[in-house]
Amino acid sequence: MRRVEEEAILTEEGYKKILEELKYLKEVKRKEVAEKIQEARALGDLSENSEFEAAKEEQALLEERIARLETLVYNARVVKAEDLALDQVSVGTKVLVLDESAGREESFIIVGNSEEVDPFSGKISSKSPLGSRLLGRKRGDRVEIKLRNGSKAVYEILDIVVP
Repeated sequence: MRRVEEEAILTEEGYKKILEELKYLKEVKRKEVAEKIQEARALGDLSENSEFEAAKEEQALLEERIARLETLVYNARVVKAEDLALDQVSVGTKVLVLDESAGREESFIIVGNSEEVDPFSGKISSKSPLGSRLLGRKRGDRVEIKLRNGSKAVYEILDIVVP
């Protein structure tokens, strides 16, 4: 039985990546780990077999990851690009902002689940300080967030587009 959790909002791209990872973990990685366990068993005494213990630990972590991804897929609500309203920031939109503090333009894609977050690709969580402040805002709106160092950053929304 799947554990029912809060609805997970995912972009189409994020949903597809999670399904690909799940398929890889189930079809490839499980077999690799099972082979490691078999090889370690063949070494003899399991009570002091560090290879066996390591393989069993890897198996437990793998199964935990698979279960977490299956729960995520089960509870997913996929946001499709064609359903995005571009009059306000929402999960799945790309937001072009002017960082008034730094005097430069930046863009972010708002994602709804931590599995999709990738700061290097500009993907930020809708639950992050900036992401949560941007949600529901419109072009021309300004948002202010407090940074870890205690200073404040002000962002003006320049555009909202489909990534």
